[in-house]
Amino acid sequence: MIVKITGKLVALYDERAIIEAPPFEYETLIPEFARRQLQSELGQTISLRTIEYLDGNPTQGRLVPRLIGFLSDVEREFFELFCSVDGVGSKKALRAMVRPVREIAAAIEEQDVKFLSGLPGIGPATAERVVAKLRRKAPKFALMVPRPSDGAASGAEQTLDVVSETFEALLSLGHGEADARRLIDGVLETSKKKFKDSAELIQAIYMNNR
Repeated sequence: MIVKITGKLVALYDERAIIEAPPFEYETLIPEFARRQLQSELGQTISLRTIEYLDGNPTQGRLVPRLIGFLSDVEREFFELFCSVDGVGSKKALRAMVRPVREIAAAIEEQDVKFLSGLPGIGPATAERVVAKLRRKAPKFALMVPRPSDGAASGAEQTLDVVSETFEALLSLGHGEADARRLIDGVLETSKKKFKDSAELIQAIYMNNR
């Protein structure tokens, strides 16, 4: 299974990117929020974390291999969770993800069915199922920091790991989910420092709220 592809971004269309990784060019399906971020990287070397699946009807013998690409491992993880909801699946999830993962996850956490119903292909009934199944799994994705400039993707994933660990630590210290997210966001928005571990971030949070 192909889980990562690195190559030159040679073309970008509404729902797909063409990546040149000699001697081949690969068509990779991408969600709309990722396409917007890739627009400035045409002609540049990029890396996408991918999911590979077979599209079509097996009873008719028409199966086509497809790749879906994401900017980070956590975005791919969220997509797989989203697809696990009854009535969603890969095609509907791909179409629905027009907003960044952080915003969709925050809406799930806050049980904002109206926001979720406004995503393409997601009606009120599906939105209710998404909230019911994913609400307790959404908080760590709602804490995702915005994607950084070129060359810093691995740093973004490391930051997310620290943030996720800090979130869990705050919950164990008695903070509610909304309060923990507020405390973390408050520090991340005001500090340009990169925190090496959760202990350092927790210290900054309590110093910031003295």
